[in-house]
Parts: sequence; structure tokens; C-alpha cells
Amino acid sequence: MSLQEEIIARLGVKPVIDVDEEIRKRIDFLKGYVQKSGTAGLLIAISGGIDSAVATGLCKRATDELTAETGKEYKTVGVFQPYGEQVDIEDSYSVAEAFGLKYRIETNIEDAVNEIVLEAEFGLKSIGIHQHLSRGGKGNVKARTRMVLQYALAFDLNLLVVGTDHASEAITGFFTKYGDGAVDITPLSSLNKRQVRQLASKLGVPQPILDKAPTAGLWDGQTDEGELGITYGDNSDYLEGKAIPEEAREKLEKQYLKTEHKRAPIPGI
Repeated sequence: MSLQEEIIARLGVKPVIDVDEEIRKRIDFLKGYVQKSGTAGLLIAISGGIDSAVATGLCKRATDELTAETGKEYKTVGVFQPYGEQVDIEDSYSVAEAFGLKYRIETNIEDAVNEIVLEAEFGLKSIGIHQHLSRGGKGNVKARTRMVLQYALAFDLNLLVVGTDHASEAITGFFTKYGDGAVDITPLSSLNKRQVRQLASKLGVPQPILDKAPTAGLWDGQTDEGELGITYGDNSDYLEGKAIPEEAREKLEKQYLKTEHKRAPIPGI
């Protein structure tokens, strides 16, 4: 078995999907897990990107169906988490509008992130290292601070935190371990980026979001493809078992092998 075949099998990506079937399967997955866990619904952070938009659409359908079937209200709560002023925050709210989200919470993470960064710099200074936290380090603080707030809200509302991880991120390890810090459920995990886009079109994700360049929003001007040097087109082709340019294949496989710790369980003795 080639490394490409091994990766595809591990991540569970299909070469071709039936969009309606995938949507139904993922809604049922969410419904079943909510009921099994005894929770009151789902919490999803809406970044304004395509992945969180698709996850939001799936969550809202799942909780609407559970409410109709049981007579008990199940919620999908959308959370908006700008750092200071987010220039595309309206894209996040347009997703909430598109899917008719009743419950919306905005939590600005700027003060919390800056305080954590400052404390980290004091810590470095205490061991003789006088420097600002790196750009990447601060980016990870943003991701983890967002998760702290999501879990604070989810705990008191008795909700499951939904992650937007998918196979095109998993292959590159382009996430903080276990998503952006840990999540409860990942309904997109066996889809590549192209397939996420296919679901987005069917679910009715607003067109401006479909047209945006994918970004983790870690710093100004950051894009996934620019950061990794690998296009999502090549990434998705690879996960569908297709041949891609040798340079792209080598880069993708090197990234996969280098980031195994991101996908592996926490090791213990």
C-alpha cells in the first residue's frame, strides 16, 4: 500500500461523494450523538469561513429535527469571536442569518489574548529570554483562547462543542492538536476541502463565503495555502486518489509525516 493509499484509508475520504447522502449522514450523526450524550444541543464558532458555515448548516438542521421529533427544544448556538475589530465579521453574521440561528453570542478575545501573551513574555523574561511571543505563538494563543470561551459557554448551556476539522486539514496537521484546542464532535472529518465546498453549495452557504480564500485568521494576511505552500486543489486531488505534481506530492507527504503528533492520541506509559 502506498503512503497515499494509507492516508486516504486512515482519513476515510471517498473519491466521489453523493452530496445529499453525505448531508443526511452527518445530520443523523449529530442527532444521535446529542441524544446519547444527554446534552441540549450544539455550539459552533462561526468564523466567516466555509468550514464553519457548513458545520453551522448541519448543526441547525440536526437540532431543528430533534426539536420537531421530540417536542423538546434543542439549540444550535452560534458564537462569534473577533480579536479586536474583525473586518469580515459580517460574513459570520450572514451565516447565522442564512441558517436562521436564534441563539447568537459574540465574545471578543482581544483583552484575554493580550493578557496571556503578556504573562507568557514575563515568563520568558524570568529565564533570561527577553523577547515578544512569536507571531505563530500568539496565533495559537488566539485559537486556544477561543476554545476556552466556547467551553465556558457550552458547559453552562449543556451543549457539545462542534469542530470544523476535515481531512484536508488533518493531512497537513494544520490545526492545534485535536482541532483548535479540543472539540467534542467533528461532523466534517472525512471530507476534503473540495467536498466541504460541495456541501456548502447544497446547504445554501452565502456566496461571498464560498468565494473567500481559506484562512485560520491567525494574523493579518494569513491564508492556509500561503502558509503551507500547498493548494487545496492539489490537497483534495491527493485525498481522492488522483496523481498530483511531484513537488506538491512530496511537500504534502512530508507535512503529513512531520505532523503525526497532531493526529495521534496523547502518548502515555
